[in-house]
Amino acid sequence: MAPRDGYADRMLRLVALLSLALLACAAPAAAQTPIHRCIGANGGAVFTDQPCAALRATPVNPATPTDTPAPSGPPPVLCAANIEELRQSVIDAFARRDSVRMGGLILWDGYGRGAAIADIRALTALMEQSLLQVDLPAPAASAAALPDNWPPLAGDPAPAATAAPDQLVLHTAGADGAGSTWRFDIVRRAGCLWLRNAP
Repeated sequence: MAPRDGYADRMLRLVALLSLALLACAAPAAAQTPIHRCIGANGGAVFTDQPCAALRATPVNPATPTDTPAPSGPPPVLCAANIEELRQSVIDAFARRDSVRMGGLILWDGYGRGAAIADIRALTALMEQSLLQVDLPAPAASAAALPDNWPPLAGDPAPAATAAPDQLVLHTAGADGAGSTWRFDIVRRAGCLWLRNAP
């Protein structure tokens, strides 16, 4: 057997050390299980290594892109600039059963913690129902169409016979077929139209 020179020994040791280092880095990553973020039945946050469904909890993280097909059509309107955009955003949220999107259309300022939690639970229950109709009743006796520039800009004359809707009314049906009516006030804030629970 031929004697090894010092360079070959050093290279062999270097390769062995690099291999051990790679194994040490890869082992913890392979051993880790994913952490699932869920909302428990009591409304509190739950972090677990089990799927949320195993704990009867709702997952917080959306499904990975490989689990869901790519959305078709235009992206959702994040800020409704007019009544029709607000109405269409509500319809789209129901079509996708997306309570987060519906919650994004609601003006939440001024809510206390308890009221917000109660309204979030009610909103989750609402989104489990089927949307039958969305009405925009006019506050005045005249139900004429809205002007294109509603609400009017400062200095514009107010239309005489047309009143802008001040509520959005949802007619829904539950799984048992029972119908419900949900009323939301329409509020303009920061250049957008928002929904607020009607008293």
